[in-house]
Amino acid sequence: MVIKAEEIMRKFEEAGAVQKGHFKLTTGLHSDTYIQCAQVMQYPDFMDNLCSELGKRFRGDDIDVIVGPAVGAIIMAHVMARVLGPWVRAVFTERENGKMTLRRSFMIKEGEKVLVVEDVITTGSSAREVIDIVNSRKGKVVGVGALIDRSGGRVDFGVKTEKLLTIDIKNYLPEECPLCKKGIPLVKPGSHEV
Repeated sequence: MVIKAEEIMRKFEEAGAVQKGHFKLTTGLHSDTYIQCAQVMQYPDFMDNLCSELGKRFRGDDIDVIVGPAVGAIIMAHVMARVLGPWVRAVFTERENGKMTLRRSFMIKEGEKVLVVEDVITTGSSAREVIDIVNSRKGKVVGVGALIDRSGGRVDFGVKTEKLLTIDIKNYLPEECPLCKKGIPLVKPGSHEV
């Protein structure tokens, strides 16, 4: 069974994952729309369905390891690994002193085939940092999988990239943000920082 894009968007909206306001994204950009995938990840069956659909697109790639950036892609990496096979590992990267790193004794061995996963792609910077970590350990990135690409498909990782939903949401540099100019309060989701 194929999940249609409209169904995915409807489920995200029903779960309260699509939020409107004035947001500071992880990239530092501002937007009037934020997609909080954690709201969807509360529902294991739906996450299983999403990751099964995305996993189909990587079935023939003999993936050894799924890796995603914390916090957003931890659950996703775990579910994707379960979907892709009993010997596929799930690990995550996290920031330490502002730099993405692989910690907790996680390893990527030379030659291992790695799928990088991300809940939401905006500019692709977090996924690129994960790709750099995999490359530095001589792993082979065979693809990037995402639940949602909010860049409208403009981000290119130079490897096979699959996403369940591609939408084009406007982002603004802080100094050009019309929401700031209107004095709308700025919120950084998942953080107490503004």
